[in-house]
Amino acid sequence: MTATPEPPPSDETETGAPGPVPVLADTPAVPVRRFWAVRRIPAALLAAVVLGGTGLLLYDVAAVRADHSAMAWRRELADALATKPLDSTAVVAGAAVAAALGIWLLVLAATPGLRAVLPMRRAHADVRAGLDREAAALTLRDRVMEVSGVQSVEVRVGRAKAAVRAVSHFRALDEVRADVETVLAAGVEELGLAHPPQLTVRVSRPRRKG
Repeated sequence: MTATPEPPPSDETETGAPGPVPVLADTPAVPVRRFWAVRRIPAALLAAVVLGGTGLLLYDVAAVRADHSAMAWRRELADALATKPLDSTAVVAGAAVAAALGIWLLVLAATPGLRAVLPMRRAHADVRAGLDREAAALTLRDRVMEVSGVQSVEVRVGRAKAAVRAVSHFRALDEVRADVETVLAAGVEELGLAHPPQLTVRVSRPRRKG
């Protein structure tokens, strides 16, 4: 009599029901980065300036090579660069403008932009999602308006902080503030942001008229 090997354990129970479904907390975290802006307008302006200046310069150089006189602007520019000292106002101003434009372009190239879009948590590496800051503020505002005693709410959501100013016309301010903080904590968690903003809550009475 030979012994039969036992089957390997499966994810299903003896009744045939599937095993526990993995939840989001069990999923390994995927690194989240901010969204990068395309910046079509600065890129188009820079490309147009570079293309126009390069084309004009090449045309003038080709004209000089073909025994034609150089354009007046290039002669005047060459004479000005040869005669004006480096510490003159025009040269310093031109250098400052060129340096400012260069720094601006470097900042645009090195920073993500799209500050109005907040990155959300990623459950899958090939799926990215973002939430507009105004939509997040509107969602939190609706949640706070459900608190008893709140008359009006102003919410401003930034990349790192969220400022909430509520006006309560009845109930104790400490009780309203505690309820508002509880609702906001749950609301921020439900937004699913990768970097939840730090909450700043202020609750006050409405201003007296007159």
